[in-house]
Order: sequence, then C-alpha cells, then structure tokens
Amino acid sequence: MHILSRNKGAILLGLAPALILYVVFAILPIVISFYYSLMDWDGLSEMEFIGLANFTEALNDDVFWQALVNNLYVVGASVFGQIPIALFVALLLNRKLRAGKLFRTLGFMPVVLSTVIISLVWGLMYNSRNGLFNQLLESVGLESWTQNWLGDPTWAMVSVCITIIWQFVGLYMIIFLAALQNIPREIYEASEIDGASGWKQTIHITLPMMWNTVVVAVMLCISGSLRTFDLIYVMTAGGPGHSTEVLAMYMFENTFNATRYGYGSAISLFIFFFSLALVFLSRVVLRRKNID
Repeated sequence: MHILSRNKGAILLGLAPALILYVVFAILPIVISFYYSLMDWDGLSEMEFIGLANFTEALNDDVFWQALVNNLYVVGASVFGQIPIALFVALLLNRKLRAGKLFRTLGFMPVVLSTVIISLVWGLMYNSRNGLFNQLLESVGLESWTQNWLGDPTWAMVSVCITIIWQFVGLYMIIFLAALQNIPREIYEASEIDGASGWKQTIHITLPMMWNTVVVAVMLCISGSLRTFDLIYVMTAGGPGHSTEVLAMYMFENTFNATRYGYGSAISLFIFFFSLALVFLSRVVLRRKNID
C-alpha cells in the first residue's frame, strides 16, 4: 500500500490512455445517444427538441414490446442452453480422452466462422422443401413433423435460438476448460483419500471452485444476447411478421431505414438499460447461490 501511494501519479499516468479511449468510445456515444433521443431528427434537417416523446412512443409501440420479448427468448436460450451444454462438454473434455484435442477444435470452430456463413448454412438446413431437417424427418417416417421452420411464426424463433446456441457453445466450453485446468490436482488427490470420486468431486469441488467463471460466462451471455443482430438479420430479417425481430434490429430499422435517429437512439438506450438490469439481476441471483 505504501508503494502504491508513493507511485499514485505514475499509476494514473499509465491508466490515462486506456481511460481516455474508454471515455471517447464507450461513455461519449451513450451521452450523444441520450441527446439524440430527445430530438426529432431525420439526419439531414434541423433537429427539433421533443423531450421524452420518443421514449413514450417506444413504450406504446407493440413492435418494440414484441422485439423485447424476442430478445428475452434469446437471453433465456443462451443462458439455459449454451452455459449447461458448454459446462457438460468441458467436464467431459477435461478428462483424458484419446481425441480430446480434435473435439476441442471441432467444438470451437463455430465461434470463428463468419456469422453470415452460419446463417446461410442453417437457413438451407431449415429450408421447408429440401432442407436437411425435413429430409431427416421424412426418412424416418415422421413426415407429419416436418415444418416450415423459418416461415412459421411458431417455429421461427425456436429455430433461430437453436442456431445461436450452436454458434457460441464452443466459446464458453473453452472458457470453462481453462477454469477446470487451473484447479490444483492436489485437491482431487486429497478428496480421493477421503473416498470422494466421480460426480461427488464434480459437485463438491469442481463446480464451487469454478463458480466465479460461471458467473462471468452468464453475464457475457446476457450482454451478448441483447446485442444479437447479424445472425437473425440474415436468417429471417425479423420475419415472419416481426416474430423474430429483436431490439437491435428494430433500432437499426428505425435509425437507418426510416431515418428516425431520435427514435432509434431511444431504443438503443432501452437496450443499454435492459442489459444493465439483467446483468445486475443475474449477479444478485448467482451471488445468493454462491452463499448457499
């Protein structure tokens, strides 16, 4: 502490570049967005101050609420789909498997693929006429189960969420693997002397020791899900009938296609505050679990 207090000026000087970049590229855009949200502006003509009218309009907009519900579907699919699957696969791969490195590479591959390519490939697989899923169902005699996966409002959001889960499972698998490999082997050896092994070690040693990593993964899941845009935009463009439209897409449509910069900025601020609220809620819930 004494050394830190003596070098406080040098520490602040070292942090200054990162702090300036953070303010310019993170804080300032939020402030500017709030300013635009109070205006009626098409990007060319003179701005007109309208107060909180854009926020009021959003709260009375059915498409806005539909987009929010769809975003919550994506958050739920990500948190309750990606995290458990990634954790289960990481626990399996952490054991000594003969082809462990190959499985890790295959599992991480979707993360490095272009989202556009993933969207196009899964779009073809969901195709109602000659897509892979319908052909598989027909080949096993389940013709009645075939669907127009992306064209039916009932199935479109489910289909998109399955693709999102598949895309990012590998990312969290790698994060969990790194956490698992940092747990000292001596703890497992000591527990074996006490008679613990297998799933008892997983429940009483592994999961508690990597709980902080799980919490961080959940927060990354939530913040990433509320920014979902490109995959859904390519697969369905928000259709059919706004059934897969999410907030980021609705903000984009209003800002750049409808040239309503003020309304688009108001929606972007809603996304920001929803993200903060959900991340805070997840921290509270997971902290309670940690205490238990």
